[in-house]
Amino acid sequence: MSTAAHPGSGDSVTPQPASTPEDLRAALAQLAPDALPTFDAERSAALQQARELVSAAPMRRFVGQWAVYVALERHPERAARLRSLEARAATTESLDDARAIAAEIGRILDEACVEAGVERAGSM
Repeated sequence: MSTAAHPGSGDSVTPQPASTPEDLRAALAQLAPDALPTFDAERSAALQQARELVSAAPMRRFVGQWAVYVALERHPERAARLRSLEARAATTESLDDARAIAAEIGRILDEACVEAGVERAGSM
């Protein structure tokens, strides 16, 4: 995978991979190698559940979740901002601050879902 500058972001961005377990894993190996054990364990669990249910739904959920994760990690500044907001959300005591944090987290997740080609639940 090559990297390309994302206009206006200031970060180096890896292209969004195809939403297949193999392509997502390859992207993770480059972007967030520490996430690979979790990816592999969740993939195994999703495959097992898909077999038990005789349904592709567990694998679709798995691929969608990880496609969004990769979309987030492709933008290091955005990923860092999300982690910062999550940490603030865990400690804030201000309702107004919590609402502002939740709104910004929602915008970040919306952007990542669009990039990943995943429709967010509850979106119109």
